[in-house]
Amino acid sequence: MVNRKEEQGEAAINKIKEECKKENNKDAEIEWVGCDMGNLKQVGEVMGGLADKLDRLDLLILSAGINSNQFGLDADGIDRHFGVNALGHYYVINKLYPLMRKTSKLADTKPGSVRIVFESSEMHRFAPGSEDSPSRGKGLHFGSEEEITEGGKELGPVELYGRTKLAMILYGKSLRDKVIKKNGDDIYVLSVHPGAVNTDMQDQWEDAYPGIKGTIMKYVTLAGGRDPEQGSYSALYAALSNEVVEKEYNGAYLSDPAQLGKETAQGQDMNLATALWELSERMVVKRVGQDGFNKWDA
Repeated sequence: MVNRKEEQGEAAINKIKEECKKENNKDAEIEWVGCDMGNLKQVGEVMGGLADKLDRLDLLILSAGINSNQFGLDADGIDRHFGVNALGHYYVINKLYPLMRKTSKLADTKPGSVRIVFESSEMHRFAPGSEDSPSRGKGLHFGSEEEITEGGKELGPVELYGRTKLAMILYGKSLRDKVIKKNGDDIYVLSVHPGAVNTDMQDQWEDAYPGIKGTIMKYVTLAGGRDPEQGSYSALYAALSNEVVEKEYNGAYLSDPAQLGKETAQGQDMNLATALWELSERMVVKRVGQDGFNKWDA
């Protein structure tokens, strides 16, 4: 388990161990590792260390994130929403992909069982340029770092968040086409919508929209939200279901377990996906150097 705040990680681990002991009378083997997804050098060090340490990696669930919130910068001077929710995850995959490729080739690995799952969202519909976005006239190109960070100053909280959730969907499609298919890898990647889940993330509505508006949005979301167990179902289906292979869901976006989502036109735009993929590599290499970035056929 990798996350930024040790106290949150340890609390989750203790709960997992407690439930595993109660249900199965077994000890859960789980280890916490700290990492700030908004610090690319740290991401490289942590994930590179895991890649060297682990014998195999079957499942990678990418769920770190900042909810709809005010604009700010991460440790790398990048729009913090994009840095944490999108770019950090892109680099995580880059550092761990060689280990996943190795795992997929092991004799005891079941075909189609090595998978990458993005926790995306129906909120991708609020990305700039989308029909539902308040700033749809501004467009979205993923053409430059200036567009991401300087342009991000002009976006509202839901647009900043929506842009990153769109990026996750596009990363999945690019990974499928540019890496998995190109290299003939037996690896699946999916993006899922967990629903509005009643966790502490909903408190960020009050930071995003100070005053009564933020409070109302928080409690409206909580009233219609799913509990954390329900919120995990889409990711668990994407990670574990045999139907993913049977129905050839590689690169797919699921709005619920076993239910293909209907992405926006942007979410299906492979030219936009390529622009994002190439921009992401440039932004990462700028901060970690070419030596810190794995070739995708490594």
